[in-house]
Amino acid sequence: MQARIELGQLNRQEALRYMGHGGAEPDDRLLALIEQCEREVLDAAQPRFVYRVCEIENESSGVAVKGTNLVLTGNSIREHLSGCERAVLMAVTVSAGIDRLIRIAQLEDMAKAVVIDSLASVAVEQACDRAEEIIRTENPGYYQTFRFGLGYGDLPVSLQGAFLNVLNAPKQIGLNVSASDMLTPTKSVTAVIGLSREPVSAKARGCQTCSMRDTCKFRQKGGRCNG
Repeated sequence: MQARIELGQLNRQEALRYMGHGGAEPDDRLLALIEQCEREVLDAAQPRFVYRVCEIENESSGVAVKGTNLVLTGNSIREHLSGCERAVLMAVTVSAGIDRLIRIAQLEDMAKAVVIDSLASVAVEQACDRAEEIIRTENPGYYQTFRFGLGYGDLPVSLQGAFLNVLNAPKQIGLNVSASDMLTPTKSVTAVIGLSREPVSAKARGCQTCSMRDTCKFRQKGGRCNG
């Protein structure tokens, strides 16, 4: 299943957090720049997502996705999907136009580039939230876990290529992966959501379970991401 997503106003407080602005009130100049950049991001964004609901089965190395050759390896994802009979594989992007917008800004005005990059990060998060709402509506009768991104915990980011192939994401939404396992367009997300007929227990979700904890820019500034 694939679909387009409509984005409304972007969360400016989240954008300021991505910028590392802290709790201080932004001045009028920064607010004006954010407003300008928000318009540009919304004009350039073409948010789309694709997802697939699959039966799953535990294996010694992780979780096998039935009907595919994909195995989600690691203890973190097996624990995350504990009690779930199905999993949603999802991929979301806000399009290559955003990457071009960031590159142009980096050549002309680095301050503007930082603001655009931060707003674009907010845009893809909001697109993911909207995708989750659509998935919930289209799969009634299930309780959902939070979305578990590739690279989170010990779920290796090296699975990106196989994951995208299962979703046919290159063809469906123009989402690809580089030789270094980076998503292109860069403002994109791949994630797994567990589905269960019974309420799911709260799973560990925080810095100590994340594979990026040693290099995370938010931890370095004393904060945390939305993971």
